[in-house]
Amino acid sequence: MKPTLALLLAIISATTSAADLPDRTLTPGALNPDVRQDNIQSTVCVKGFTKTIRPPASFTNKLKKRQLRQYGYSDTNPKHYEEDHLVPLSVGGHPTDPNNLWPQPRNSEWSAAKKDQLEFAMYKAVCRGDVTLEDARHAFATDWIAAYKHYGNLLGKYGHGRVE
Repeated sequence: MKPTLALLLAIISATTSAADLPDRTLTPGALNPDVRQDNIQSTVCVKGFTKTIRPPASFTNKLKKRQLRQYGYSDTNPKHYEEDHLVPLSVGGHPTDPNNLWPQPRNSEWSAAKKDQLEFAMYKAVCRGDVTLEDARHAFATDWIAAYKHYGNLLGKYGHGRVE
């Protein structure tokens, strides 16, 4: 009985909260058709590019409130969430498609801040040719937590900056 309980506790502690990853039926991800592998040096890799396409806070705040209801979170305080792009703008995620935005918890083990670290490292890796744009987009769209674990070496290589 004890080994079974220990195994169960290990499995539970290794899992993530349901809110750490978006509901794929509500937020499957969406790509910016203007960003392609052959033009990254004139789009996402240009300093300040994401500022030119980022939606205004008025748009994301309204969407966040609607999505908090759709997601059915028990904590509905918008301040506890970041309306985040599942596929980041910095690797060619769609800026305004609701399929690419979700209310990501700020206070969890796999918080918005932790995803931001991976976003920066992947952006640098894409722009330097270490990771293809397609691989980066796929990593975020399918399971950014698994990507964080898989591409962890990039975090050390590129630091924890913020994409402009």
